[in-house]
Amino acid sequence: MLTKFSNSRFFLPILVLSLISTFVFSACNPQSQPTTQSSNDVLKLLYWQAPTILNSHLSNGFKDSEASRITLEPLASYDKNGELIPFLAAEVPTLENGGIAKDGKSVTWKLKQGIKWSDGTPFTAADVVFTYQFITNPKVAAISAGVYDTVETVEAIDDYTVKVNFKEVDPAWSRPFVGVPGMILPRHKFEQYNGSNAREATANLKPVGTGPYLAVEFKPGDTVVYEPNPNYREAGKPFFKRVELKGGGDSASAARAVLQTGDADFAWNIQVEPQVLQQLEAAGKGKVVSIFGPQVERILLNQTDPNKATAEGERSSVKFPHPFFTDKKVRKAFNLAIDRETIAKQLYGATGKATTNFLVSPNNYNSPNTSYEFNLKEAAALLDEAGWVDTNGNGIRDKNGVEMKLVFQTSVNPVRQKTQQIIKQALKSLGVDVELKSIDASIFFSGDPANTDTVGHFYADLQMFTTSNGSPDPGNYMKRYTCSEIAKGANNWSKDNYSRYCNPDYDSLWEKSTKELDPEKRRQMFIEMNDMLVNDVIVMPIVHRADVVGVSNKIVGVELTPWDRNTWNIADWKAN
Repeated sequence: MLTKFSNSRFFLPILVLSLISTFVFSACNPQSQPTTQSSNDVLKLLYWQAPTILNSHLSNGFKDSEASRITLEPLASYDKNGELIPFLAAEVPTLENGGIAKDGKSVTWKLKQGIKWSDGTPFTAADVVFTYQFITNPKVAAISAGVYDTVETVEAIDDYTVKVNFKEVDPAWSRPFVGVPGMILPRHKFEQYNGSNAREATANLKPVGTGPYLAVEFKPGDTVVYEPNPNYREAGKPFFKRVELKGGGDSASAARAVLQTGDADFAWNIQVEPQVLQQLEAAGKGKVVSIFGPQVERILLNQTDPNKATAEGERSSVKFPHPFFTDKKVRKAFNLAIDRETIAKQLYGATGKATTNFLVSPNNYNSPNTSYEFNLKEAAALLDEAGWVDTNGNGIRDKNGVEMKLVFQTSVNPVRQKTQQIIKQALKSLGVDVELKSIDASIFFSGDPANTDTVGHFYADLQMFTTSNGSPDPGNYMKRYTCSEIAKGANNWSKDNYSRYCNPDYDSLWEKSTKELDPEKRRQMFIEMNDMLVNDVIVMPIVHRADVVGVSNKIVGVELTPWDRNTWNIADWKAN
């Protein structure tokens, strides 16, 4: 990726840092109040985006999968070194142990024996088969369904052996049942909800899992209280008698509670300006822990018109193209108005790097072919060429009676609001009228089909957030821009193509990648897909973000991986 700057660099001042308020770990009902147990017995987690459901298959929010991951487990997951670590699996399938078929069309998983769900029910291969049936049932509208598109069938050979049969030779055999999309559900709790009533299952709010802790209390949008799973398979674990996950507030308050006041033990996703983190960390109560992985803060350009509706009331429909983002010259002009360097350096510091790549990790997939430039003069010229000029002198460009007005939405977060302001200022200088919209993260990332303020609905012109490939194999991540993945009412807005982009050439390239067994050829295909998205300006990546958390000096064992949630190894967390 190359970087280019115009000599007429446009300086944008950053807004004055907000005062950081004290975060008090409390809740309304008595069970959520801080306990009288020893501090070594209670683990306090702060999530400024509060979980709203404890079944990550039904939510695209990291907040929900973080909370779910404490109770639910996959067959295996990748550590920070890209090595598969068994959880419910007895071993990782290989060619040598016979787990991976020589013809590449199936993989067989051996399961650990003697595992019980937290309610005492035995865990068997039937639960794995059911999880596949649940996730792939279109009536369920699971957000993880795309991971299983290459699967033909899943069969239980016996109680402790599962065979996954692929439709064709699959170079990405390790995606199903691995990591967050692979978390196994208890059949006995969900078999009556394997359909359009999936969200009505009580286990969505009080899950039965195989993980180290079980949820004993859950107030959606507020708190989750966990206690040790009495049937957990590892003797002597977990190490805490109680885990209190408090949601809400803001990232700065969460960071303060761990790093400065010592009121909490762990703060998730502390997307806070670097100067603030340094000041808080100086108090000596905790430390900032970060790891660069695949996360990219990006801006999506809606390819449909969010202001027109179908007869059924659905907006951002493919029936109505966007009034100006369907023009590549306009999209290129907007891309030239993004001051990535200022955003990365001033708002992220050492925890962010300016980027224009959609796919950044593993590093061998990070395209060397793309570049970015901040050049408002060239941006203005492109808008002129596209016919968008101010004909009535009101300061806003227009064409054929349509003014260049837009809504730019994201979640509530100080860094994101300051990013919005920087971009708005640049676009305003070009004659674009920008309305900023900030949505509570518990709504924005909820996946609730009834709420029009979610990322899936995308009832705005631009939207900004972070996501990434959840596996070292980026196949499913790159699939999100295929035509079949367009989010719409017919699929409960559960698909990942929020931009409503559809390009047969892109689809064809992705299809080829699902069958290509040569690793180098497949790598080049993914790079070409990235370049198509970037050069066509369908998405505007802006910052390659580190996963940043706050960890109290009082606990040890926190080991981050870019390929799973922060809580993936919470069984190993203990008091220092």
